[in-house]
Amino acid sequence: MSEVLEVIDVMRQEVLDGMSMPQKSLPSKYFYDERGSELFDDITRLKEYYPTRTERTILKENVHKIGEVLGDEVELIEPGSGSSEKTRILLDDLDSVCCYVPIDISGDYLYKVADGLREEYPKIDIQPLSVDYTRYFEFPDRHPTARRIVFFPGSTIGNFKVNTVRRFFTVIANLVGKKGGLLIGVDLKKDIQVLEAAYNDSEEVTAAFNKNMLLHINNNLNSDFQPDLFDHKAVWVEDKGRIEMRLYVNTSHTVTIDEYTFHLKRGEYIHTENSHKYSLEEFEQMVSPWFTVTKVWTDENDYFSVQFLEPRK
Repeated sequence: MSEVLEVIDVMRQEVLDGMSMPQKSLPSKYFYDERGSELFDDITRLKEYYPTRTERTILKENVHKIGEVLGDEVELIEPGSGSSEKTRILLDDLDSVCCYVPIDISGDYLYKVADGLREEYPKIDIQPLSVDYTRYFEFPDRHPTARRIVFFPGSTIGNFKVNTVRRFFTVIANLVGKKGGLLIGVDLKKDIQVLEAAYNDSEEVTAAFNKNMLLHINNNLNSDFQPDLFDHKAVWVEDKGRIEMRLYVNTSHTVTIDEYTFHLKRGEYIHTENSHKYSLEEFEQMVSPWFTVTKVWTDENDYFSVQFLEPRK
């Protein structure tokens, strides 16, 4: 119970802090309650959303080469695991994986997925862990002889702010140790029309996903966000090299969170997520304080990359 209260306290403070800024914002990690996780799975199947199918193709076409660089005995750790769909590509083809640790902030959904994985992969030790993986957390040492490999697909790294990126790579470097590694998906820079279409889909699933964050917050805090008073829009910001997900206020109104009141004017927006895109050189430079890029696999259009990183010696 105390852990649940602590998570709620953190959410309350982060939401209040974000809503108090001149440019209002909400942390993207609050997309992912059970409904949010389901909606994101729906997004990955949309025709406009290229990252998931492109990354999946890269993984399938190179899974044996990937296995060669991971090692003979692997403890596979996946922060933000969601449905673990892409992880199954590795679990299906790599006999070296002795243990899989899916990590997610959405505990109910995580445990449901883990139960299904235990049935699918009875020979693999499945050990779900519900924590905020962007901050330091205790990790049980169940397989001391295995090489710790963090699997971080989906270009989730592009969603992080600069400070979170630094903290994340510090956490991961400490987690995998000197002999470990990081297998990561990185979305690459490309035509702006392709980018904007991926985050403004014609079926408006991304819009529902973006607005669901408000419901998630309402369900956990004493707040009264009204999703229908917001419109979803994602835009490319050239000078920052990123897509920004926004919720535009379509009707002036007031939001209450506990005893705090926020007045929202029509036309202003709440910034809910960044999705940075990188060149290969930009990404290599960004991770250089912690990791060395040793392998890169891309698709035929160079839309996306899967990269293997090892801790700097």
